[in-house]
Amino acid sequence: MKYTFPENFWWGSAASGPQTEGTYEGDQKGANIWDHWYAEQPEAFFDQVGPNRTSAFYKNYKADIQLMKQTGHNSFRTSIQWSRLIPNGTGEVNQKAVDFYNSVIDELIANDVEPFMNLYHFDMPMKMQEKGGWENRETVEAYVHFAKTCFELFGDRVKKWFTHNEPIVPVEGGYLYQFHYPAIVDMKKAAQVGYHEALASAKAIKVYHELNQGGEIGIILNLTPSYPRDENNPEDVKAARIADAIFNRSFLEPAVKGVFPTDLVDLLKEIDYLPVIEEGDLDIIKENTVDLLGVNYYQPRRIKAKESAEKLSDGPMPDDYFDNYEMPGRKMNPYRGWEIYEKGIYDILTNLRENYGNIRCFISENGMGVEGEERYINEDGRIDDDYRIEFVKDHLKYVHQAIQEGSNVQGYHMWTCMDNWSWLNAYKNRYGFIAVDLDNDCKRTIKKSGQWFKQMTDNNGFDD
Repeated sequence: MKYTFPENFWWGSAASGPQTEGTYEGDQKGANIWDHWYAEQPEAFFDQVGPNRTSAFYKNYKADIQLMKQTGHNSFRTSIQWSRLIPNGTGEVNQKAVDFYNSVIDELIANDVEPFMNLYHFDMPMKMQEKGGWENRETVEAYVHFAKTCFELFGDRVKKWFTHNEPIVPVEGGYLYQFHYPAIVDMKKAAQVGYHEALASAKAIKVYHELNQGGEIGIILNLTPSYPRDENNPEDVKAARIADAIFNRSFLEPAVKGVFPTDLVDLLKEIDYLPVIEEGDLDIIKENTVDLLGVNYYQPRRIKAKESAEKLSDGPMPDDYFDNYEMPGRKMNPYRGWEIYEKGIYDILTNLRENYGNIRCFISENGMGVEGEERYINEDGRIDDDYRIEFVKDHLKYVHQAIQEGSNVQGYHMWTCMDNWSWLNAYKNRYGFIAVDLDNDCKRTIKKSGQWFKQMTDNNGFDD
């Protein structure tokens, strides 16, 4: 069968500033929470590889953009590091950062690769975190100032902006499950953090629209469908609905509809964990919804009614309302411990079409992290990652089906262009179309999947 995609479909990949740029003497970048955590606890990071040793995009971006062309990109998303542009979070702008980002943007455009620019990818400036980070209302205003600075500096050329990547992750990682800094367990603070992120997003959207720069602005959400163990069991269905409210609709509803989900509000009210809301906030959220939605999809969430008596914390936690369920016979990526369920991408797009006004959207991340890819190097030195080609194809078939049924999906970006540093996991799992040899001056080699992607995007589709 032939799978052909609409004309002008956005083909490419996604990355982030903190995961690719690296840190160099004299670059005048300020410390962010990852720099701080690594300095405090290097042993927490896989192989003790920290954010100073990412894939050196800061030095290699011109050659890297040529590799994007060679792997079929017409668009590429990255992020502007807050701590690079405004090292203390507020105050002086780092001119070296302005020069760097200007050059990256110009180089992308010169090579017919459209820049998609995200503003927050988990990289809170440490000076802001010392005052509470997203727990602190002041951070909202500092972020909005940062966003406005970016629009004014780069908005003449960048026409696709995103306020946050996966805003639920700082909530989950930093305040519930301890895989992001400050790694505490406090659901009340988690609720405040999530609220401030949603408010900051709406305020940045307001500023962007007021500047009339002729582009569009959205948010990037990791939408993880919550499937009940048994759709005929009301308790399973209810548990899945709660998980969906906490992890998906908490950001999806305010971003697209301008309101918070009532079931989530009721749940937080019941445990007295509602965030502090100032007068006028809810109007700002209501009136400043997104133009465009980025969808990150990796895995489903499978849920059953609460059965275990285990408590993760002395205080309330999301897991008090449901248990995770391991579906028998599920297909797995054993390296990442994630289920591979391609139809999830179709279910998300269908949900957006049916329940969210068929908002213009694109797949902003989808990918497969694999450990030890050097096992697949052929005699020419290329990694033959046929499993990644299969993974992308199998997801694209469902994207194609969603388009046939009227979904307003505009593109597909894989995570990621070249192998990059991945938080506490560092380089444990590789995701790129392009291999990065950390021990050999970050040498780049296009993998088989990168060559396939070029051929596929040249044809705007594939046969299978």
